[in-house]
Amino acid sequence: MGNNLGMDKTLPWHNRFAKLDKAFYTRLQPQALSHPYWISRNPSVAHELGIDESWFESQEALNGFTGNNVLPGCDPLASVYSGHQFGQWAGQLGDGRAILLGELDTPAGGMEVQLKGAGKTPYSRMGDGRAVLRSSIREYLCSEAMHGLGIPTTRALCLTGSDDKVLREEIETAAVVTRTAPSFIRFGHFEHFSYNDMHAELKALADFVIDSFYPACREAGNPYAALLEAVSERTAHLMAAWQSVGFCHGVMNTDNMSILGLTIDYGPFQFLDAFDPTHICNHSDTQGRYAYNKQPNMAYWNLFCLGQALLPLIGEQDQALAALEPYKSIFPQSLEGRMLGKLGLTKPIPEASALIESTFKLLAANRVDYTIFWRRLCAFTPTSGHESLRDLFYDRESFNAWALQYSELLAPVSRALQADLKLKNNPKYVLRNHLGEEAIRAAKLKDYSKLHTLLEVLQSPFEEHADDDAMAGFPPDWASGIEISCSS
Repeated sequence: MGNNLGMDKTLPWHNRFAKLDKAFYTRLQPQALSHPYWISRNPSVAHELGIDESWFESQEALNGFTGNNVLPGCDPLASVYSGHQFGQWAGQLGDGRAILLGELDTPAGGMEVQLKGAGKTPYSRMGDGRAVLRSSIREYLCSEAMHGLGIPTTRALCLTGSDDKVLREEIETAAVVTRTAPSFIRFGHFEHFSYNDMHAELKALADFVIDSFYPACREAGNPYAALLEAVSERTAHLMAAWQSVGFCHGVMNTDNMSILGLTIDYGPFQFLDAFDPTHICNHSDTQGRYAYNKQPNMAYWNLFCLGQALLPLIGEQDQALAALEPYKSIFPQSLEGRMLGKLGLTKPIPEASALIESTFKLLAANRVDYTIFWRRLCAFTPTSGHESLRDLFYDRESFNAWALQYSELLAPVSRALQADLKLKNNPKYVLRNHLGEEAIRAAKLKDYSKLHTLLEVLQSPFEEHADDDAMAGFPPDWASGIEISCSS
């Protein structure tokens, strides 16, 4: 059960992270924005946090989740971390525009609540500590879209705005996303203390993570190697989930990798439209380091960096390497399992593996819309539903050969089971760039109706939503001209 506290009671905040040594963070106050207003509230997350609906609509909540007032019981802080950015050691980073308010207990465990865009911190470097409406809407929508898809992610509680001006590529207005997660600890937290030879703090951090989130690792002969292995396994499953839905993160630096295997830090992300394995969604990624097809290997590279950071605790390099090894088998197994579900198949046989590979090759060769292909596949049976799918391909002969191969594997599976598997694994809706852009353009005019409708659809992306069919259609021609960068 949630806390369900009304306006006359204080939310029961606490902060486990704040109990760590002061080397891990700086306590500070958020910086106020002028005349804040609600842009969107997410009742489902509020309910999970035990926040009463009437209080959630109050001025106190608006001010608290904008950073204009510190809610009673909160202990705001910004944490320090370091990291590798685009393959290069970047040194000290930290929460440059994120401020942790504290933690609330939920039926699923403790949940941290963090403001993104609430002002400067000691780790802002040359930044202003603010977030703009454009990027805030993208994070707000995508974190909920990923949750709707069943992919581990941070969540979004609410979005507030102000007419205060913020300079990015152009002058924009300010916004604050209130986001939640069991923890916002990143690979970069461990790198920070390891690279600075702060091994006592490194151990304290690892012990905190093990005791709070990976208690089974404490029973292992080497708990720190076990931690690395557990994080490797979660990251492998996360990468499989991303690849299966055509999600590109765009900036997989070690400071953007969650120690809990969550999708975190939504900046230049994109869901694929036409399937291109080499697609680069981040306009700032000039070398294509984080292209869609490179994401699984980049995750392993980041895990290797985490292993290096934990080496002072693990002791033996061979043990660290052994802890990383499961990633190499778990990722392909997890991805194959997800792709079998998308195809409506039940058995991981060699013929199915070959079909998965041929499917990807066929989609790439024909630049087929990724989400629409898989959703139309739901109507495909060995004897029907071929035409709407065939229409997506200009190479009809190759499609016909593929369809024959697929039909032979699908035939032994009952119609009901194959349909159920496909409908549960192939979303009708994803957060395409143009959908987000339309919501952003309307929001800049203080029209939030598109944002609210899109949020509702993305929270249940496998359902039909007959009134919103247009959101599941092909992207308009202008969508290909949308550029997203690290400021997005």
